[in-house]
Amino acid sequence: MANTLQSVIGTINKAVPNTGGAQAYNTKYATYLKQFSGEMFAAYQSATIAKGTVMSRTLKGARSQQFIFTGRMTSEYHTPGTPILGSGDPPVAEKTIVCDDLLTSHAFLYSLDETLAHYSLRSEIAKKIGHALAEAYDKKIFRTIALAAREAHPITAAPGPEPGGSRIFLGAGNQFNAQSIVDAFFEAAAILDEKNLPKMDRWAVLSPRQYYALVSQVDTNILNRDFGNTSGSLQTGEGLYQIAGIKLKMSNNLPFMAGVVNAVPGENNTYSGDFTGHAGLIYYKEAAGVVEAMAPSVQTSGNDIRTMYQGDLIVGRLAMGCGTLNPAAAIELVATAAP
Repeated sequence: MANTLQSVIGTINKAVPNTGGAQAYNTKYATYLKQFSGEMFAAYQSATIAKGTVMSRTLKGARSQQFIFTGRMTSEYHTPGTPILGSGDPPVAEKTIVCDDLLTSHAFLYSLDETLAHYSLRSEIAKKIGHALAEAYDKKIFRTIALAAREAHPITAAPGPEPGGSRIFLGAGNQFNAQSIVDAFFEAAAILDEKNLPKMDRWAVLSPRQYYALVSQVDTNILNRDFGNTSGSLQTGEGLYQIAGIKLKMSNNLPFMAGVVNAVPGENNTYSGDFTGHAGLIYYKEAAGVVEAMAPSVQTSGNDIRTMYQGDLIVGRLAMGCGTLNPAAAIELVATAAP
């Protein structure tokens, strides 16, 4: 009986006639790793909440990113016969954000485990790596925004100073009090309006329990009128879109009532602080900035490692940094009494 001809779908352009042991592993399975890389990136994109809600720049050929601030200017009436010579305004200040050390998430996949497993190990590991990178990304940004809410503005010269960050105190133990949170949203909207910040790109991030407390404890007028045929679904908790024009997200990556968070080696920007009473964020996109030197990507070991250890070392990596920008755009909710 004649031998069958294998369809070598794992190789490129029929580089090998079959996937027998004599064929190079990288050659006979060349196309399979692309699914892993794509799933990692998809998991990262779906898991990150903060991406796109703050200022973002790409670092290339530089070690840091400079952000320039300009202060306000004044106007005056002209006196006939006198020259107009300029006012010397506006005052200017800068902030610089550097890149943190390379952030990685990695796993070693033993060949025999992959063969015997009844589910796709690569697919599962891809998701876990993507989620790990996204979690670190969000935690850095949310801590940075909370720190921005406690800062003074970098422009202090006349006709300033420009306004700094703000904190809204919910009262001790009120981190899950829905009415206190709703009141804080309207107070935050007023603060941002008073600071002349645009109404677009305003965001709030709460913990899941706070989010569902809003759905269950407050009148349904806070549910999104454009969600389906009703004002949202109390059964699923979906439809809570915005309050006071502020778009709402929920995340487990806030420093929610976290206490003191210490710096970690490899962090070249400041993410540490005392978050004992932290109970959420409301901000405009200028509150923080992100610089990325390496977008999320996957690397896999080659034949030398595979032969020696009979498996693949899979590494997800990301190089980024985050820093405060315009503190006027940051508001922190605090579950303590006002000082």
